[in-house]
Amino acid sequence: MPLSFSSARAALVSPALPPSNPFPLSRALLEAVLADRLSDRFVCELIWPRLGYRPVAAPSTASGSWIAGPATPTEWAEAFPEAPALIATRPASVRLTRSIPAEHKQLLKLQLGFAGYRIGELYPRRTRRATAVNWLLAHLAERGDSLPDTGPLPPLLEPPADPVQGHPGDLPVG
Repeated sequence: MPLSFSSARAALVSPALPPSNPFPLSRALLEAVLADRLSDRFVCELIWPRLGYRPVAAPSTASGSWIAGPATPTEWAEAFPEAPALIATRPASVRLTRSIPAEHKQLLKLQLGFAGYRIGELYPRRTRRATAVNWLLAHLAERGDSLPDTGPLPPLLEPPADPVQGHPGDLPVG
């Protein structure tokens, strides 16, 4: 079912962020996402708290799972009660794409000067990363926040030797 215009906006501006503070966004961080210098999991963890998902501390899961919280838009919570693997899972990536309002679809190009990947670089993982970055830029725009040039960065990874496989620990893309 397609998202309505108002539900798309609700996905970008949740009423309140969950108690866990999301990692601060910056131009340098988003460029690292596009350059495949961060794991798919880290990219998801940039978006999940901004969609209202909350981490669940469970001793049995090493990486921890995230579940929908009160600030998660209803459409997301119903479709994905557990935070989806946004890069590995096509339905989640499609929903993320559709939740970006039309007026923000070009922010990747306008704010970061991103012209896209070259033909030889077109892999689902990379195009979904571009979608994730565009969603994050739209989230900032909807909230009226600016994107600083610099900010904290996690340890950067070398781009994966095989962009289809991704980094060690990245889920297979479906």
